[in-house]
Amino acid sequence: MNPIRLGYLYGFGAYLLWGFFPIYLKLLRPAGPVEILAHRIVWSVVFVALLLAAMRNIGFLRALARRPRTLAAIVVAAALIAVNWGTYIYGVNSDRVVETALGYFINPLVVVLIGVFVLRERLRPAQWAALGVGAAAVVVLTVDYGRLPYLALTLAFSFAGYGLVKKRLGLPAAEGLFVESAVLALPALAYLGWLARRGESTFGHVSLGHTLLLVLAGAATAVPLLLFAGAANRLPLSGLGMLQYLAPILQLGCGVLIFHEPMPPARLAGFALVWVALIVFTVDAVRHTRRTRAAARTPVPVTAAPR
Repeated sequence: MNPIRLGYLYGFGAYLLWGFFPIYLKLLRPAGPVEILAHRIVWSVVFVALLLAAMRNIGFLRALARRPRTLAAIVVAAALIAVNWGTYIYGVNSDRVVETALGYFINPLVVVLIGVFVLRERLRPAQWAALGVGAAAVVVLTVDYGRLPYLALTLAFSFAGYGLVKKRLGLPAAEGLFVESAVLALPALAYLGWLARRGESTFGHVSLGHTLLLVLAGAATAVPLLLFAGAANRLPLSGLGMLQYLAPILQLGCGVLIFHEPMPPARLAGFALVWVALIVFTVDAVRHTRRTRAAARTPVPVTAAPR
């Protein structure tokens, strides 16, 4: 198969799984958000360890152990993804899927914002306009909710920060997920042990199906991430950037159409402003990519040497 087509197939698979993930998380009730998070971490370690063993790729750990700065950055990445996962699970299981979808809609704008304040990047006028419209959307949604949409903002900033750290680390998807989950595994196991001692663990006490779903949380975490890595290795950034909106669109659909969460006119107006900002941002990114490629293809005129 053509690598580009295969890349799009991987990308659609990843974002479809992420888009319908709220349905999976709802099935994990009556487990609480922290218990679900702990199982997600522990079974991710198990699943990815088996995958790496099958690929005979465990040896990377020895080289990693000799890089203390990289290990410190991995701890930071693990903390950020734990905050992101925990916030998302809490949002879904507290019937706020719409607000979690908002977080991933505004994530590209937060990435741009981090680029300005952390990486000292200079923005084009259209990017500033997109940020301005995005800020207006947050104001509108704050008025509608009667509070800051803190779940959405936490998701957007934690995932953008995680992406920044991951970009600097440069670890492959499976290896990165394994080490990050391994960093979190000890506190996750301690929490699950504490729940079991108190008799409050749902693992093995609800039904066989519920127990299997908790075990499969590791695969449900790793598979879309590996599909995304396959897409990122084959697609241009412009194509990958367009695909990223599929997941929050599906999450929003789950919240409104399946879980029947409210979408009053003011909230819809806030989302509309976010979509306008994303349209401006995406169109500018596509145009900039095309101009950059055209400039790279333009031959440089050769000037005759003076005699």
